[in-house]
Amino acid sequence: MNEEMVQQMMAAAERLASATEALDRVLGKMDAQQEILNAKVDRIVAAVEETIAQTAEQRQVETGAELRERVAGLEKSNADLKAQSARLARKTLSPVVSSLLAKHEIEGERFEASVLDKTLATLSVEQRMAVKAEMARAGMIE
Repeated sequence: MNEEMVQQMMAAAERLASATEALDRVLGKMDAQQEILNAKVDRIVAAVEETIAQTAEQRQVETGAELRERVAGLEKSNADLKAQSARLARKTLSPVVSSLLAKHEIEGERFEASVLDKTLATLSVEQRMAVKAEMARAGMIE
């Protein structure tokens, strides 16, 4: 190999390493955001459960039907809040992955495994795993 080819390969390897680091940072940020949302949901659930307990103690005169109705309403509110937190989770890909997919003219919200594998064939195993993990977190593959 001549010197120019070696330099080009080194530059390409550096760009790939940089892209991998960027993916790792994005994944770390997404994980942190998901943990924050989960903590908020847990606090909401705890508050709802505490409110149910306090309400049950305060309103011993209420009938069983009224209490069941109130619990059902609170459970619905809890389910709505969990659904809302799921919608707030990031469902997009990083610019690196988006540009890689665009380069191979792949579009859509879901991808077939064979097309994705063919697209990522030029990447190293670690990079393919990182891209697939990010796409799985975004709900684009299973």
